[in-house]
Amino acid sequence: MEKSCSLLIHFDKAAPSLANEIKEALEGNDVEAKIDAMKKSIMLLLNGETLPQLFITIVRYVLPSEDHTVQKLLLLYLEIIEKTDSKGRVLPEMILICQNLRNNLQHPNEYIRGVTLRFLCRLNEAEIIEPLIPSVLSNLEHRHPFIRRNAILAVMSIYKLPQGEQLLADAPEVIERMLASEQDPSAKRNSFLMLFTCAQERAVNYLLSNVDSVPEWNELLQMVVLELIRKVCRTNRGEKGKYIKIIISLLNAPSAAVIYECAGTLVSLSSAPTAIRAAANTYCQLLLSQSDNNVKLIVLDRLNELKTLHRDIMVDVIMDVLRALSSPNLDIRRKTIDIALELITPRNIDEVVLMLKKEVVKTQSGELEKNGEYRQMLVQAIHSCAIKFPEVASTVVHLLMDFLGDSNVASAMDVVVFVREIIETNPKLRVSIITRLLDTFYQIRVARVCSCALWIIGEYCLSLSEVESGISTIKQCLGDLPFYTVPEEGDVTDSSKQPPQPSSITVSSRRPAILADGTYATQSAASETAISAPTIVQGSLASPGNLRSLILTGDFFVGAVVACTLTKLVLRLEEVQPSRAEVNKATSEALLIMVSMLQLGQSSFMPHPIDNDSYERIVLCIRLLCNTGDEVRKIWLQSCRQSFVKMLADKQFRETEEIKAKAQISHAQPDDLIDFYHLKSRKGMSQLELEDEVQDDLKRATGEFTKDGDDANKLNRILQLTGFSDPVYAEAYVTVHHYDIVLDVTVINRTKETLQNLCLELATMGDLKLVERPQNYTLAPESSKQIRANIKVSSTETGVIFGNIVYETSNVLERTVVVLNDIHIDIMDYISPATCADVAFRNMWAEFEWENKVAVNTVIQDEKDFLNHIIKSTNMKCLTAPSALDGECGFLAANLYAKSVFGEDALVNVSIEKQVDGKLSGYIRIRSKTQGIALSLGDKITLKQKGGS
Repeated sequence: MEKSCSLLIHFDKAAPSLANEIKEALEGNDVEAKIDAMKKSIMLLLNGETLPQLFITIVRYVLPSEDHTVQKLLLLYLEIIEKTDSKGRVLPEMILICQNLRNNLQHPNEYIRGVTLRFLCRLNEAEIIEPLIPSVLSNLEHRHPFIRRNAILAVMSIYKLPQGEQLLADAPEVIERMLASEQDPSAKRNSFLMLFTCAQERAVNYLLSNVDSVPEWNELLQMVVLELIRKVCRTNRGEKGKYIKIIISLLNAPSAAVIYECAGTLVSLSSAPTAIRAAANTYCQLLLSQSDNNVKLIVLDRLNELKTLHRDIMVDVIMDVLRALSSPNLDIRRKTIDIALELITPRNIDEVVLMLKKEVVKTQSGELEKNGEYRQMLVQAIHSCAIKFPEVASTVVHLLMDFLGDSNVASAMDVVVFVREIIETNPKLRVSIITRLLDTFYQIRVARVCSCALWIIGEYCLSLSEVESGISTIKQCLGDLPFYTVPEEGDVTDSSKQPPQPSSITVSSRRPAILADGTYATQSAASETAISAPTIVQGSLASPGNLRSLILTGDFFVGAVVACTLTKLVLRLEEVQPSRAEVNKATSEALLIMVSMLQLGQSSFMPHPIDNDSYERIVLCIRLLCNTGDEVRKIWLQSCRQSFVKMLADKQFRETEEIKAKAQISHAQPDDLIDFYHLKSRKGMSQLELEDEVQDDLKRATGEFTKDGDDANKLNRILQLTGFSDPVYAEAYVTVHHYDIVLDVTVINRTKETLQNLCLELATMGDLKLVERPQNYTLAPESSKQIRANIKVSSTETGVIFGNIVYETSNVLERTVVVLNDIHIDIMDYISPATCADVAFRNMWAEFEWENKVAVNTVIQDEKDFLNHIIKSTNMKCLTAPSALDGECGFLAANLYAKSVFGEDALVNVSIEKQVDGKLSGYIRIRSKTQGIALSLGDKITLKQKGGS
């Protein structure tokens, strides 16, 4: 017998003095004191106290009370107390409450009657219920609907008892007659639910005899009808044709809950295109009509499932799905875009891109605080569209280039990466992109975006005019040279007549300005700043978006990129410019710029001197311009771009492989039955049923109905809990499903005696919670019992389940205890491989505060073998491209990523080096937002990294 699960509330342990206080309060005449005393006694009972001395006091002083609150608390008390002895017989004193319950069922107050009927739903003792049945049946005809609906539930609960059919043999007939005449919606729903639960054939007959009126029924009753249809069709799929019409008629119901359930039922019962299309349209309608964000997210999840199973049909509703972008919630927008990107076809790509362009333009308004993040999502979506369908790139690339100067760094980076990829994959757009980039370059404010844009200018400015424009744009953004000036003491002016002046830096900049007629002109700005304090230099930059300001703030990496870009442009100018004088002039100007940057970096006026890498890079560019060889020219002008093309090819290959891995691979057995659609009888079948037959045949032919169980994996999950020589043998099959752990424990009595009160006692360590305590059992000699225990998981952390089996025998008075082996819940059950962009990985790496650093200690001597072993042991995905791991250099660095079922991110960086003696050394660093996953993953790696299983 199952017991009701009660909510456990902490309460102080009872003392004799507290029990006496409760008893005195119950015996008094103060109603408030009685209420307080009843609450305390209920709390104590829920916390395991028995309080047998209070029962008679409650019968004498609480039963006669007319107060509604006292009566409600009394029923709660009677629900909690034990009503049977150890042998399952009803306690004699329980007879005392039967008369009170009978009086309550005939009470003139409707509330007292209703709550008493509800209390009877929780009683399992037939001896207590039997005298009350006439009173329960009489309440079925009461004038008040509150009493009738609770009386129906009480009849259903009584009928479901093991002796229920003897106690209420004609209950289904009574309820069926009542259903035909009942007018109250809730009572009618309860009546139909009773028939559905206890007499399914009667419920089906009533439904089929009232098919035409189902759309007019109340929402509550319609929900039960859908549940009945699901249950009937699950047991007998051949009858679903007659119920599909009912479901389709309910798709136009006014209740959102009903049409949501209708769509779900339709998808579960039929795979016909008409049914799937109707369900998809219903979900899209809910997506637009419901204002609750949680509802929208749930509906999007359903649409995502439809997209996985029925992509061809979902393609037609992609524009309806995209209308959900009107919601300001970022999670809804992200899910909507993810669904839409997988439904893009050559037929709808233009409409989708147009919609995304409109959304990008809307983000320029700046009304919402997360516009930058939303714009980044849109840019990434457009980028994905342009990669799949290059012909649409020309319609979006120029619009997106307006956002190169975006204040949102991630959004601007996405735009420039998109431009870099499109200019390589779409040669026809190269000229227009370069022209646009040179015109908007001055708007870029972020150093990383600036570096990428400079690389594009250096690689793709090919013609003479483009090269000259590129050099001119860079010179304008750098401003006048030198970058700083220091007045000498022996100046022409008489310094004795003027007060002493501090040294100063002259900061100047140039930027294009648009005149009234639409043409461009150059606008110059200059300011002189004292350099006696470096902080003043940084605080008085002319314009924070140009190259000069970035270099003056100490970002010499940008300076090195400028030097490389100028070097490439000058080398290409030598190939396209016939005039040697022009080439020499450009070379000398580039050398002057590089020397000025080195001079600035080595001056004492900068807060930080130039770093060694940037210094060496700029010096290399100077040497290259002074002495150029053919091999070096080939490396600078061709090899870099070839590497980029290879990187794009690797990226495309990885994406293709991931899509293939996600695709469901199913095979049919050669001896499977195949029904020939054209040879079937179509008599009496609707169009929907005919479509369903075709879809079922297709699924059967492609093996979609075949479910291959991994028996070996199941055997690995069986854990032995006791020894073979123990009197009780136990083993557990552990199933981990998201937030739940289910233990199916098989207990075998290996003795010749009957084991009484056998109980499986479990306890947990870590973030595991036992849902309910398994009850006691009696086990016959050499018999077995299946015991199920449910455990809730609240975080990704390794947990331990331990406990024992306790039982009694008739020969021994003391209880016998068998200690069980511990069950260790593996973190690998919670995490699964996932992918994320490199930018997102770096952002999370910088943001997450918990880090676990594990030193490499392994017998494996090959770097790649060790990496593959770690990937297999941790169930993670390697984000580093295979091409980046090629070669034998003695070093290896890779990023791994996984996601838990709770939405937590797990980041791992593997950095290893091969020593002279052949052994590997280095560190594996794990970062996460929570401590549990970092520690558990670290323990797992420490255990597994030596190469063991």
